[in-house]
Amino acid sequence: MENFNLREVPHLIASILIVFFSGAVGSLATFPEITTWYAALAKPAWTPPNEWFGPIWTILYILIGIALFLVWRQGWDRRDVRFAIGIFAVQLVLNILWSLVFFGLNSILGGFIVIFLLWIAILANMVAFYVLSKPAGLLFVPYIIWVSIASYLNYSVMLLN
Repeated sequence: MENFNLREVPHLIASILIVFFSGAVGSLATFPEITTWYAALAKPAWTPPNEWFGPIWTILYILIGIALFLVWRQGWDRRDVRFAIGIFAVQLVLNILWSLVFFGLNSILGGFIVIFLLWIAILANMVAFYVLSKPAGLLFVPYIIWVSIASYLNYSVMLLN
């Protein structure tokens, strides 16, 4: 990170914690359903093992938390920064909402609709961040790849059930 100052560490930590907090909210709906409702669903043979999801999401949350920091540090007083962070907030809410709808409500179709909207929001967020900070935008690449896989998995589960 260019010109990183130790005084920015609290902002970096806060950026990552914001994302992890959202993940924790979503996990409240997810965890109880993994071994019950989700386990009973028909899934494609290529479905990643359940134990992959935690480490992958942890890495993704760290990356997008860093991306948030890289944009936030450019100044909350800037309208373009506030706009980009607004898009970030939308995609983060959609990320939580997918867990609440898919797992919490056991709605495969509802989850697919939400994850479709999430994918669009991630793309918009990636572009908005890239304009302000190329590294911040690029940190979203693994996230959109994983959500693309998750979208196809959601779609496949929908077809099989």
